[in-house]
Amino acid sequence: MTPSERFEFLPVSKEDMEERGWYYYDFLLVTGDAYVDHPSFGCAVIARVLEAEGYRVAVLAQPDYRSKEAFLKMGRPRYGAMITAGNIDSMVAHYTAAKKRRSADEYTAGGKSGKRPDRASIVYANRVREAFSGLPVILGGLEASLRRFSHYDYWDDAVRRPLLFDSKADLLIYGMGEHPVKEIASRLKKGEAVSDIRDVRGSCFLADEPSACPYPSYVLCDAFETVSEDKRAYAESAMLQYEEQDFKTGKAVVQKCGDKYLIQNPPARPLSGADLDRVYALPFTRSYHPSYEGEGGVPALSEVEFSIIHNRGCFGACNFCSLAFHQGRYVTSRSHESVLREAEAFGDNPRFKGYIHDVGGPTANFRHPACKKQEKAGVCKNRQCLFPEPCGNLDASHSDYLALLRELKGLPHVKKVFIRSGIRYDYLLCDKDGEFFSELVRDHVSGQLKVAPEHKSERVLYYMGKPSFEVYERFLTRYGKLNQRYGKEQYVVPYLMSSHPGSTLEDAIELALYLKRGGHMPEQVQDFYPTPGTLSTAMYHTGLDPRTMKPVYVPKTPLEKAMQRALLQWGKKENRALVIRALHEAGREDLIGFSKDCLIRPQSPKPRGARFNKEVKRKTGRRKG
Repeated sequence: MTPSERFEFLPVSKEDMEERGWYYYDFLLVTGDAYVDHPSFGCAVIARVLEAEGYRVAVLAQPDYRSKEAFLKMGRPRYGAMITAGNIDSMVAHYTAAKKRRSADEYTAGGKSGKRPDRASIVYANRVREAFSGLPVILGGLEASLRRFSHYDYWDDAVRRPLLFDSKADLLIYGMGEHPVKEIASRLKKGEAVSDIRDVRGSCFLADEPSACPYPSYVLCDAFETVSEDKRAYAESAMLQYEEQDFKTGKAVVQKCGDKYLIQNPPARPLSGADLDRVYALPFTRSYHPSYEGEGGVPALSEVEFSIIHNRGCFGACNFCSLAFHQGRYVTSRSHESVLREAEAFGDNPRFKGYIHDVGGPTANFRHPACKKQEKAGVCKNRQCLFPEPCGNLDASHSDYLALLRELKGLPHVKKVFIRSGIRYDYLLCDKDGEFFSELVRDHVSGQLKVAPEHKSERVLYYMGKPSFEVYERFLTRYGKLNQRYGKEQYVVPYLMSSHPGSTLEDAIELALYLKRGGHMPEQVQDFYPTPGTLSTAMYHTGLDPRTMKPVYVPKTPLEKAMQRALLQWGKKENRALVIRALHEAGREDLIGFSKDCLIRPQSPKPRGARFNKEVKRKTGRRKG
């Protein structure tokens, strides 16, 4: 019997509630994703956590947002509405890095686009306000978390106000929300007014004066009006906010906007290992709602249905990644028993063919805090654990992770256990034992191992917060030797990024030449995407590195970004015109020719003729010059 047969989905309609004998319910959870009752979906986790606390919870997934009518169908909840845009920011869900509308949405039944609004947190909150006057409204999820302060918005190309101002919600929960949600729900049930719930760690609210902050020690960052006009002030504020996100050392942060103040309380403490075990033991059906069956289900589930999340948090802290700002840098993990129970349950699912697709998380091979100090004193503000070089206090042992993989591999119904989420190869190399690396290659690679060197240029890697490229080359050498040892023909697929702050055409050419000499042209390249809540986005907007306040070059024009991307895929016929133009722009005509050292052959018959200009215009929307 599958979990979806053993357990019930939460109500999604008035009829569902009546079948359960419910004539009232406590909380309405509104989500921009389709309803997938799986622990990889944030809405499902919060819903099940509330249910376990004894509350009646209904789920409103991807409601018609054009009026309040869809929000009224299940009636008014007793205590409040909790809103999330979904697993990813709604603008990222809708638009590519080139600001083009996406044709599909993996978090929607049938992969259809258009089921959630742009800026979903704001739209849903305002519809709930229309439907239920005076009802407490609490925002959460990734979109809310990363937009809690004044933030640069790539799609507006402007700084927007903190999300609470535009949404008119009462509270905003940032980070991983189980602890704050339980406390807020308990206090609402006891009859406390939402306007009085002001001291919950991991939450934000609006106040008339900074003195309303319930914590005696807080830091004040520049006001919205200042950071929206002064880029240096924006960069300084972004760094200050980033540095206060540790649950041990982080202070409350206050930011003025108009005649009000956003107050971010200190971060909530992370879930302990035992807490995580309890969450993953909740009665998830581990499936999409049956109402989506006729549309072919929800594509995002296929990636995680037979994968296991074993950890939370990431001390890798890449500058372009929002994990440090959302989940934090402190790593906690589930027990072996909890992970094994989840894997054993796979055997009840007729779709399971014996292959566990991933045992990972934010970073697959992080199984414990970076060092002993973090457990007592929190993460360091003045340095990162792995950048620019691994800290001397780093605990790089993979022994516990390796033991877990061996236990999973030994289950009778399991044929193979793969690792497909991110492996930090620099952290892997710090483990002098080498046993994990050997077994990774021998037993846990499905033909290709995906890792993220991101670039070749040392300058660009510095701005990314990534290790030296020499570390990646050492990893490749050892990976190749281990494959030879075990008679394997397995490859590395590198994630590469174009147009990150700091990257010039010369840097893109350096990476292209490296790839060509290695005989590898990537099928996919990710353009840098300036999403809220990252230091790299602050660099993109301000032209300053928030860590040093020194200027950084930022590629911004559609033409230059298209050229950098094309250089990394120089061999594609459709990229020829852009590659040749990029080489001319960079003064590297020596790389246009017929020798083995050249990147590309000359355009024929005329490198800068009408056909050339037509191709450039098609790729960038601009004419030459």
